[in-house]
Amino acid sequence: MQKVTLDEIIGLERYERIRHEFRQRIIDLKKNRRVAVGDQITFVFENHDTVFFQIQEMLRAERIIDLDKIRFEVDTYNELIPAEGELSATMLIEITQQERIRSELVRLIGVDQAVALRIGSRFTIPAMFEPGRSKEDNLSAVQYVRFPLSPEARRAFRDERQEAIIVIDHPHYQAQTVLPLEVRRSLAAEV
Repeated sequence: MQKVTLDEIIGLERYERIRHEFRQRIIDLKKNRRVAVGDQITFVFENHDTVFFQIQEMLRAERIIDLDKIRFEVDTYNELIPAEGELSATMLIEITQQERIRSELVRLIGVDQAVALRIGSRFTIPAMFEPGRSKEDNLSAVQYVRFPLSPEARRAFRDERQEAIIVIDHPHYQAQTVLPLEVRRSLAAEV
């Protein structure tokens, strides 16, 4: 999948003028890229457009105009774009009660060993988590995951007769969700 290039970046002043429409387009796009697994974890599958939006929003929020800093943000966020033959997602651990955030995150340590994508009965692809976001005493509420698919797994993923399920099998969090057809079609077009 194509990475975001420096040439695509929109200056802050112009971005402010088009932001509302751009933001709405990405919100609509993400409707078919967001999957809740249980009541606390959501996956948002990334692509060029979702990452481009995140870069623009970061530049806007931080008022970044220095070319070297913009280049750094582009390089950093481009890591979220899936490579050929893989799916990439931001996994969000959503805890709404402020006083429970720390204890819930500690309770979910090890979740990076407990997530997989199951396709039909033949393929179980363990999620590969970005290193450094989980430690023995701390867990980030935002995780970046990849599901590398072999050519056979990609064919199976495109075959809508076979279920595609995200599974979390952690001692303190067990949940699974069949990918909705709209999500699956959106992802299958890119993998």
